[in-house]
Amino acid sequence: MRILIADDHDLLRDTLVMFLENEGSMVIAAVGTFSQAAERIETDAPYDLILLDYNMPGMNGLDGLKSAIAMGDGQKVALISGEATKQIAEAALEAGASGFVPKSLPAKSFVNAVKFMAMGEQYAPIDFMTAPDEAETNPLAENLTDRELQVLKGLTQGKANKEIARDLDVSEPTVKLHMKTLYRKVGAANRTQAALIAREAGLF
Repeated sequence: MRILIADDHDLLRDTLVMFLENEGSMVIAAVGTFSQAAERIETDAPYDLILLDYNMPGMNGLDGLKSAIAMGDGQKVALISGEATKQIAEAALEAGASGFVPKSLPAKSFVNAVKFMAMGEQYAPIDFMTAPDEAETNPLAENLTDRELQVLKGLTQGKANKEIARDLDVSEPTVKLHMKTLYRKVGAANRTQAALIAREAGLF
């Protein structure tokens, strides 16, 4: 069984190679970028399965996956990722991927998934695909109350205290009080800095 792994994280890639080679029935090739993977797909003998990291250089997300499927002369291509969402996994499967493998998968499950896909089956872990969508919590937001977040949002929109007070149906002194505590919590000296910190953290 011939497998190609393309992932830009050296340690992780080497670990995956080790997992699979320990099986004794697999010959593994490994590269670190999408362009190197494309080169191997074009020049090497056909692989039973090609594993592409969703976030590696040159991949461009699902575009790389689609390109690899198109150039692989029917070779099976799967996506591996530590960050991709359920929606990305679903889109990958719809685009013709042989599967989606989270990097958090235990070693034994990873090896079984690779064998499964190499034999022509489509794989995606049930618990990952059926997990309820979690509202991602921004680390910055975790320290703030709902009201402080509302005030901070007003600041990022460039609103004056009076406008924020009117939007939230509270008094201006209340807004100033919230601003004082949120400045301390986010490490800002003034409203401009607070708005900048919120934007950089991707809060709004």
